[in-house]
Amino acid sequence: MSDSPVTPPPAPLPESAPTPPTPPAPAGPHGPGRWIATGAALLTALATAALVLAWNGQQRVKSLESELVKRQQDSGAQAAEARLLARQAQEGTRDAAAKLALLEARVAETTLQRTQVEDLIQSMARSRDENVLADVEAAIRVALQQSAITGSAEPLVTTLKQADERLARYAQPRLERVRRAVAQDLDRARAAGATDVPLLSLRLDEVIRQIDELPLLSAVDRRPGGRLPSAARPAASAASGATGWADALEGRWRSLLDPIWDEARALVRVTRIDMPEAMLVAPEQAFFLRENLKLRLLNARLALLSRQFDIAQSDLRDAQSALERYFDRGSRRVSAALDSVRQIATQARTVTVPRPDATLAAIAAAAAGR
Repeated sequence: MSDSPVTPPPAPLPESAPTPPTPPAPAGPHGPGRWIATGAALLTALATAALVLAWNGQQRVKSLESELVKRQQDSGAQAAEARLLARQAQEGTRDAAAKLALLEARVAETTLQRTQVEDLIQSMARSRDENVLADVEAAIRVALQQSAITGSAEPLVTTLKQADERLARYAQPRLERVRRAVAQDLDRARAAGATDVPLLSLRLDEVIRQIDELPLLSAVDRRPGGRLPSAARPAASAASGATGWADALEGRWRSLLDPIWDEARALVRVTRIDMPEAMLVAPEQAFFLRENLKLRLLNARLALLSRQFDIAQSDLRDAQSALERYFDRGSRRVSAALDSVRQIATQARTVTVPRPDATLAAIAAAAAGR
C-alpha cells in the first residue's frame, strides 16, 4: 500500500467551468489513467472544435454584419438617390403639368377664336345673303309701284331681270329657290305685254291736226259725186264724134240751156240725211264743233299719258261719235281719222301687271332660314 503513489488533490476549478469527474485511479499500467487522459484529450479536442466553431461563427457574424452595414449604406445611398430622382421627377411632373395647363389654355383660346371666326364668317355670309334678299325685295316693291303708276309691266320686267343676274353672280344654293321664282315671275311679266303710250299720243296729235281740214255734213261746198259738171258734158258730147247739122244745132242749144239748168239745180238740192241735227249746225258753230272735238282728243291724250285708260276710252268714244255724226264719212280724210280713233281706242287698254308673289314668298322663306 505504501508503494502506491499518492495522488495529489486536484486544484480547485473556477465556478464557471464545470468540474470534470475525477477519474478513478488506474488499477494498473493500463488502468483508469489511460481513460482519463483519453477523455481529457477528447474534451480538449471538443473544446478546441467548439472554440473554432465559435470563432468561425463570430467571424461569419462579423462578415454578415459588415455586409449588412454595407448593404444598408448602399440602400441608404440608393434611397437618397431615389428620393432625389423622385424629387426631380416630381418637379418635372409639376413643370409638365404647368406646361400642359398652359397648352390646354392656349388650345382652348385657339378653339374659341376659331369658333368666333367661323361664327363671324357665317354671320358675314348670312348677312350678305340677307342684304341681297333685302335689296332684291325693295327693288321689286319699287318696280311694282312704278308699274302701278305707269300701267306698264316694263319696270317690273327690268327689275326682275336685274335681280336674276345679281343672284346668278352669287351662286348660293340657299338662293336657288329665289332665282327660280324670279324666272317664273319674269316670264309672267313678259307675257303681260304693255301699251305703247308714246305712239298712241303721236297718232292722236296727227288726228288733232287734221280736224280743221275735215269736211262737215253742213258744209255748203258739198257736191254729189255721181254727176259731171255742165262744162264737162258739152265736151263729152263733142267728143262723141257726131256729125251733121242736127248734132251741131243740138250742141248749140245745149251750150245755151245747160248753164241755165245748172243754176236752177243749184237753187234746190236733195240730199239723204241720216242725222238731221248735223245739218242744223250753223257755219259760225262749226268752229266751236271742231274746237270741242280737239278738246276731247286732247283730254284723251292727257288721260293716256296719266295712265287713266277709262277716261281715255270715254273721250275717244265721244270723239268717234262726233266724227260719225257731224263730219262727212264719204270723205277719205274723215274715214282715215275715224279709223285712227278706233285703233287708238282698241289699243288704249289697261294692262294688268302680274304681282311677283312667287318671288316675294321665296325671299321671305329664304330670309327665315327655311
